[in-house]
Amino acid sequence: MPIKDHARGMLSAYTGEHGIYGVVLVTALIAIGEHYDTDLEVLLYVVGTMVIFWLAHVYAGVVAAGGDPARKTDALHVKIGHAMRHSIGMLLAMLPPTILLALGSFGVLDEDDAYDMALLVGVVVLAVIGWLNAARNGRRWPMRLLGALVTSALGLLVIGLSALAH
Repeated sequence: MPIKDHARGMLSAYTGEHGIYGVVLVTALIAIGEHYDTDLEVLLYVVGTMVIFWLAHVYAGVVAAGGDPARKTDALHVKIGHAMRHSIGMLLAMLPPTILLALGSFGVLDEDDAYDMALLVGVVVLAVIGWLNAARNGRRWPMRLLGALVTSALGLLVIGLSALAH
């Protein structure tokens, strides 16, 4: 498969339902992780929790496929592979903030700055997704900007509620 197709597939996974859910979840986890002393502790908490949530989604996908008449003849490894590919956006979503946390952990960035940027990147990603969705729907730049603002504002609300719930 050409690199361009891989990039398009990754972008699609990142901006799809599981990717957006992953952005919200990882940002909420980073916000919750503020009680940890170091960015490394936040990083380990976030990565561990995200992998567990991703495995839960894969498990749910496999179990749900077992009840789907159209997929009843699929082998177990096919169901697992499909569920893993379908929810990969959750793992992709954690890359930008975890890279920032890692840079803070290794002293490349100040830990407080890296933590703040890791929180901010989730909101920025949501804004970009809102902009791109408006662009895909043929909207002009004012509506694209509105789409970015609304998507990021609602994302902030959901992130805040998720952080409160945990």
